Amino acid sequence: MCRFMVYKGKDEILLSELILNPTHSILTQSFDSRLRLDRRRPHNGDGFGIGYYTSPSLGPEPCVFTSTIPAWNCINLSRIASKTTSSLIFAHVRATTEGNLSDSNCHPFLYKSLMFMHNGGIGCFKQIKRRLALSLNEQWFTLVQGSTDSEWAFALFLDCLDKAGHHPDKELEKGGFGHTVLRKAILKMIERINGFIKEVVGEDGTGSEDSRSLLNFAVTDGENVVCTRYVSSRTDEAASLFFSSGTSWKENKHTRESSPGEPSQKDYVMERRDKGSDIVLVASEPLTFERDNWVTVPTNSTLTIYKQTVMIHPIIDDFYSNNPAHTRSAGFAQAKGQTITGPDKRVISQPVTGPTSGDASPRSSAGAEREIVNEVINRLRVE
Repeated sequence: MCRFMVYKGKDEILLSELILNPTHSILTQSFDSRLRLDRRRPHNGDGFGIGYYTSPSLGPEPCVFTSTIPAWNCINLSRIASKTTSSLIFAHVRATTEGNLSDSNCHPFLYKSLMFMHNGGIGCFKQIKRRLALSLNEQWFTLVQGSTDSEWAFALFLDCLDKAGHHPDKELEKGGFGHTVLRKAILKMIERINGFIKEVVGEDGTGSEDSRSLLNFAVTDGENVVCTRYVSSRTDEAASLFFSSGTSWKENKHTRESSPGEPSQKDYVMERRDKGSDIVLVASEPLTFERDNWVTVPTNSTLTIYKQTVMIHPIIDDFYSNNPAHTRSAGFAQAKGQTITGPDKRVISQPVTGPTSGDASPRSSAGAEREIVNEVINRLRVE
């Protein structure tokens, strides 16, 4: 399953400081998704994309570079990232679920000043695709060039923005659309997706296809960022999403030296010198193994970045629970190759070795759980 990363800072940063250099960078996650123990498809090698905003003198639209070459094997990515700076960056590595291998299916997707990316999948997408497409204004219907469910979700987001009275074509003033407008549009998009699925499977959800969706989205207008961590289920856990904020993103002075022949990667740390925040990172998987650096985004909630302030809001719908003791099963997310987090906010994942469903994982005994935790800890430990 895909992985993505967002950087928003007061100052520009060299792309390589996020994409290439950290020990568990987004590039590393394309071939070593260390926090996902799914042995069936360990690679996110079905293409990648980076999007970043440049000098205002070049216009409000971001530069987006995508390729179907695996990120770890693209020399041009290294060349660009080592010579490019930006204060707002999206990065995505892809493992296909819907859509073939093509540049048009690689994230992030772009329209004017807007960028959008997705980790997860829309439930019974083939059954709702026609309904979704027919609900769009023609401009957004004809915008779709690829075949992935993620791009159709982006078209639906643009349609929601348009129908709310904020046409994506309008010339934006400083401040963009505003974080509230983006958040309301993405919530409406999720509501419409759930509505299409309900039409197919019925109120009781007993259709022939799995109707559950994993909807981790990220959208920005160049000023504001809104991300979601969401699953359309009351009993299942969502795919992982973390954020980190601080005053500087720096190489750890105590970085261990690489062995001969190993890539020159470094351990980084998010430093916080005061209560303010100059940098915010959002990622499917943490870029460092400093646990104190990262906070888990709650299941079924939005994360909004306004300037460098992070705001968390619950997504209150049929799948929301206001009970802090409410528990969810890891089975569904793990069956999709996703990382999840447990009640203690630590990363939990395990290989799927039997039939997959929304029920608890096949390996549910206490001994198996201890084995899983030990394996995760070993994989996280920096030797």
